[in-house]
Formats: sequence, C-alpha cells, structure tokens
Amino acid sequence: MSHYLKRLVAPGSWHIPKKVQKFVMKTAPGPHNAGALPVGVWLREHVHLAENASEVRKILHQRDIIVNGRACRNPQMGLGVFDIVSIPKLGKHYRIQLDVRGNLVAVEIPAESAKTRLCKIRNKTTIRGGKVQLNLAFGANILADNTYKAKDSIVVTLGTDGEDRFRIVDHFPFAEGNVATIVGGKHSGRVGRIVEIIRTASSGQNRVILMDDSANEQFETIEDYIFMVGRSGIAPELEALA
Repeated sequence: MSHYLKRLVAPGSWHIPKKVQKFVMKTAPGPHNAGALPVGVWLREHVHLAENASEVRKILHQRDIIVNGRACRNPQMGLGVFDIVSIPKLGKHYRIQLDVRGNLVAVEIPAESAKTRLCKIRNKTTIRGGKVQLNLAFGANILADNTYKAKDSIVVTLGTDGEDRFRIVDHFPFAEGNVATIVGGKHSGRVGRIVEIIRTASSGQNRVILMDDSANEQFETIEDYIFMVGRSGIAPELEALA
C-alpha cells in the first residue's frame, strides 16, 4: 500500500499548497480519522523544520517531537484536534485546533498548558470487576467513576515531569449553559455557549443551538460536531481562530 497520495486530493483541512509537488505523505491508520494531519506534513508544511522526508525521519529518530506526552517515531502519525505537540529542544509547545475555515492549525501554548490535554468522551463501558472505562475520542481509554458521560469533555495529564498519565483534573459536561467549540461542518472552529439541546425522537442527529457572544449571534449544528471546552460563567482558554 502506498504511503503517499496526490496533493490535489489531500484533505482541505491540511491547508497545504496543491501544485508545488505531485505527492504528499498519507496519514497512517490511528485514533483520528483520515483527515488527520501527518506529523511529517506538519513538520514540512506548517512549522518548516524539515525540507524533505529524510529530514523528517532524522528529527523523529532523535525523539525530538513529543505528541500527547510520548515521543513520535512515525512520520505518518495523524495529528487531530486538541493533540498536544512539543519540541523540547526548541522549547516550543503547540495545540492542534481548527480555525473558522476548517483548517488544522498549530497554536503555540505555554509549557504549563502542554502538560494536559482536553479529551472528548466518545462512550463508556463497564469492564471486568464492575469498573467504568471511558473511551476517549483520540484513542485512549481510562478508568474512572460513573460521574462522567458520553459527549462530556475531560482534561487529563499527559504524564510529563513524572506525574501520573491520564489523571483527570477537570470536567466539562455536555449541558446547556456550558461552552463548546465546533469540530465539523460549516461552523468548524467557532466557539459558543450552548443555548438549547434539541433531542430528536427518530434516528436522526440531535441538534444543538449555540450563542456566539463575540459576534452576538446564534448558530446551529449537530451533536456530533460539539466538543466541550468550558463551563458556564468561566471564560475558556480556547478562542475561535480567524
């Protein structure tokens, strides 16, 4: 199977030039969908730390790129929304986000913010011994109590500085009044306060109405596109990116 695809058919969210070369690296199977941005493409096209695949492999071989608290060795590993990427030698830390055009962009963040990651709970299961397992949207699974629900978001530690990995330090429930960002559809990248959750009796998607206080307007999206980022009355660290 080829490790490359034609640039002309690369996902628009990668935000890369289409005509400078014929091919670009393909995303490997992983926790994110096929639209995730390969680490190798990010290094070459976004932060410009490598000029070719050989330089990408050298950087990764030296364990210079840390993704969600672990060294990345695979140039095809996909970066998705809210992944944390650190480059210790440069003292740089980034959070992957969607801008309002639906492009994946790397937002530089302080070192302290890079110690934790915001995660959406995809679902939860009961495992042997009656323990509750939270299955997170970026592929990780953690044990927790029954307080948390599907579609909520949690903030977990990434195991840097010798601390526990995936210890829950904050919780943003999927509920009216709380703050969410949109990770799909025409409103990608927008941040708003949930005004109403419209539940459908059929198999169709539940609808969510949000208020964008910065633009003083309401907008609507489907439940699957919601990613909780804050609580009512507390300004989230995250802002919409133009």
